[in-house]
Amino acid sequence: MHHFKTAWAGLCLLALMTCVACGSSAGSDRRGDVRPARTTSTAAAVAEREPAGTSARRPNIVVVMLDDFSMDLVQTMRSAQTMRRTGASYPHSFVTDSLCCVSRSSFFTGQYPHQTGVRTNISREGTSTLGGWPAYDTHGNPERAFNVRLQQAGYHTGFVGKFLNEYEWVPGRALPPLVPGWTTFDAVFGSAYDGWGFASTSVTDQRLRVREHPAPPAGASAAAKDRAYAGTVIGDLALDFLRRGEAADAPYFLEVALYAPHNRSQAQGYYPGDPLFPPMFRDRAGERSCGRVACSKLTVADLPGFGDAPADNRPRLPDGRRGRAWNTAGSLPAAVAVRDLRDRARMVQSADRLLARILRTVGPETYVVLTSDNGFHLGQNGLGRGKGTPYDTDVRVPLLVTGPGVVPGARREVTSNIDLAPTFEELAGLVPAPYRSGVSLVPTLTDPSLVRSSYAFLEHTQQTLTGGDPDAAFTGTELDRIPSYTAVRSRTALLARFDLDPRPGRTTWGYEYYDYRRSPYEARNQVASAKRRDDVAALMAKLAAFDTCQQQGNEPVPAACRAVRR
Repeated sequence: MHHFKTAWAGLCLLALMTCVACGSSAGSDRRGDVRPARTTSTAAAVAEREPAGTSARRPNIVVVMLDDFSMDLVQTMRSAQTMRRTGASYPHSFVTDSLCCVSRSSFFTGQYPHQTGVRTNISREGTSTLGGWPAYDTHGNPERAFNVRLQQAGYHTGFVGKFLNEYEWVPGRALPPLVPGWTTFDAVFGSAYDGWGFASTSVTDQRLRVREHPAPPAGASAAAKDRAYAGTVIGDLALDFLRRGEAADAPYFLEVALYAPHNRSQAQGYYPGDPLFPPMFRDRAGERSCGRVACSKLTVADLPGFGDAPADNRPRLPDGRRGRAWNTAGSLPAAVAVRDLRDRARMVQSADRLLARILRTVGPETYVVLTSDNGFHLGQNGLGRGKGTPYDTDVRVPLLVTGPGVVPGARREVTSNIDLAPTFEELAGLVPAPYRSGVSLVPTLTDPSLVRSSYAFLEHTQQTLTGGDPDAAFTGTELDRIPSYTAVRSRTALLARFDLDPRPGRTTWGYEYYDYRRSPYEARNQVASAKRRDDVAALMAKLAAFDTCQQQGNEPVPAACRAVRR
């Protein structure tokens, strides 16, 4: 045992030694007025030397982002299968953090959480700037988002649906500020988690307005309720934008951010009998209500690692001892997991129909992207219900792209959601902003064999804030128990470095390593395996190199910090 401890400590030290060095908001009167943009000299300098280009040459772009859309649900969507058959698929696609607001902030900016300053979903009702909209706004992210540069380049930019946690409005309170860079901004507030009875924004004369979408009474017909469903309203707004965009001369960008298949946020459903994951009424009954896969065929077999005991997943300390076990929430009963899986499949059927309508509506010069803010676990790895871990269930997300010149087929490129911002910029004829950490995927659209990135990095901050998180009612304290971590993911392996000491100013590192060539899920922590020594050392060196890349905000990202993903 003494020999093992010495070797393990030496391995950690060797990884560190082999590291390659890499190299306040403007105010609003809160009436919905546009705030003056912060000065962003880097972005301004880039924009000045880039011609707007010719509208006819630049493609339209549509992104459909689902909420908590996990890989197990892709099989149920016919339109997703159409996109996979006719376009590019990225089976090794990951998010920077499996948490809604953190992930979406990375999507908008092409930056890691340490760059955006957005670490958690919420800010404890504005008393901190650790997470939610307050963190996103305070750290200058609205002006760094890719849509600002697309709009400056002549694009009509549209946003419809779920925006960011704590970008909210309730009757009697002032509206939040208008977010810069959007020609059309139809944000649907968080009351839409429950499916009905919510409000949304619109923009008139550069001022934010609010529209209320009342829910039909309980005695109304199923068809009337479905017309008022959040997914229906978001879909109608999106198609209105697309019809206008297809008839206009300027190119357009549209993000359609659906709430499906996220669980409701209230303990009681909006209507009697509403399931935890509430689909449209038309999708609630029948063997085929789960889409292209019969409901009875969706079982725990579709949840690799379901019920696996977490005892052999405990992190290892640098000296080889077993660290504190953090996965102690307990798994879901099989019947509950299957029920939830089928209801989630029913929820995405409305998204599937909307995606099919979008594909039929857009012209041949339009790129369509389907993705998610994060994955979701339902009892896998001995966990309960939720997200936030570095495990495959939570951090790997669908990414499908169709459009002009896209060569069909699967890519070997390891992608991150930070790659999408520079991708959109390059499609629009822009040079990606120097503060983006992501790498444009445009070259891979026409060359399926091209591989520039073989690693993705993950960052997570322990969600110790309580209250206000839309998942808390149904995940309990599971999200609070997941420690902060930094992780590196390849096509076949995961190395995660957890901080097992939640006390401020204290750190205890614990490591987990999994080889997906041996198991499709995180069956057993092999970080101390002699057979995996070289693989672990290589990923340790990658983590050490990533640690040196700590740019923030508008700071340019050195080429060496992008190269660490090669």
